[in-house]
Amino acid sequence: MKYLKKLIFLQVIAAVIFGACSEKSFKYEFNKDTKNPAVYPNTFFSVISDIHIYDPVLGSEGEAFEKVLSADRKLLLDSTNLLDRAIDNIIAKEVRFVLIPGDLTKDGELINHQTAVQKLSRLKNAGIGVYVIPGNHDVNSPNAVRYIDDRTETVPSASAEDFVQIYGDFGYNNAIYRDTGSLSYAAEPEEGLWLLALDSSRWKENEPGKKAVSAGKFSRQTMDWITAVLREAAEKDKAVIAMMHHGVMEHWKGQAKFQPNYIIQDYKNFSKFLASWNVRVVFTGHYHANDIVLGEFKNKFIYDIETGSLVTFPCPIRYISINNNVMSVITDYIINASDNASSLLKRTVSLQTANVLKKYKVSENDIAILADAVGDAFIAHYNGDEDPAKRTDIDKTELSIWGRFVLRTQRYVLDGLWQDLPPQDNAVIINLER
Repeated sequence: MKYLKKLIFLQVIAAVIFGACSEKSFKYEFNKDTKNPAVYPNTFFSVISDIHIYDPVLGSEGEAFEKVLSADRKLLLDSTNLLDRAIDNIIAKEVRFVLIPGDLTKDGELINHQTAVQKLSRLKNAGIGVYVIPGNHDVNSPNAVRYIDDRTETVPSASAEDFVQIYGDFGYNNAIYRDTGSLSYAAEPEEGLWLLALDSSRWKENEPGKKAVSAGKFSRQTMDWITAVLREAAEKDKAVIAMMHHGVMEHWKGQAKFQPNYIIQDYKNFSKFLASWNVRVVFTGHYHANDIVLGEFKNKFIYDIETGSLVTFPCPIRYISINNNVMSVITDYIINASDNASSLLKRTVSLQTANVLKKYKVSENDIAILADAVGDAFIAHYNGDEDPAKRTDIDKTELSIWGRFVLRTQRYVLDGLWQDLPPQDNAVIINLER
């Protein structure tokens, strides 16, 4: 009977959570024009994401800060050093421009934005264009604090106006078009190539003292703006790439059910909408994983190229070249597998899993087994190019009846994380005119 009550409780919670996430979708204006799409100009650029800059002047020791570090997969205290190393790497490659799809700071602190700009200015000084958009951690954040011993103290968080002013030289000042309803803009980083930089974060809904909104969606106003820009790009025969913080497709089967806040609301229709307007590639972040997925819609297609966080193992940098309408994606790493960052990632993911399982009265033995398996699965997914042959399956005989039930109901998460949806994630050739 007690197991049945727990099952009913889980079902009720799921209904509340997932029911609340389902909203009526927009009526999208799909492009039905069958003329040949624009040819992509040759270019070479880089993508880094979720750099989460943290200035240690906000606190680097004490009980309050240690509590944050112990539960965080991010290498916060190394954030500025990791960005410096990434910038050195990028400058040496002589790219034309860099895309950063959101989460520039720990939690929107003004001082962290200012530090980020100071670092990124090295790229501008080297003649490399930089284009940013905000993530869910960057604007109007209720979590902007400094750490003092065992307590926190609120510090100023960037407003939308602050963000545009601070990053004026990183996309906004040379935008072709700006959306008045969000921090989205369109730019032309290469002649003939338009960048649709989309602000998918819901910072307008954040309130002091409440949990920050991590989910993403677009307003009707912003959707109308996106449609107008894409229509003009088609009329002017401009090729288009997009970047945004939230994913436009599931990166593993079951992600939309298990962690819907990492994918844009109504992602199935939105990805189809972009593809209909010949946006064949969108660069995303947010999930801290290195993964690429392909969406196909009759004679249209789109790739969601998700780049892992620069402050989360394995700290990747993407290098993208386009030549003769063929895109090559190569991934470099700031940290190698032998570093402590990989064990930190597994430890924090396992700890987060354990904390969830404790709420459902799972035994300590079962928690240790299940959390370890989840940690391994996330490391495999974060690395990209998951290899199921390396997966160690759980011995169900070591679990209690309740532990086996939890495994059975949540096994889709482990299966999904270990299955690499096509194409490859870290080195791939994409035909942009197929």
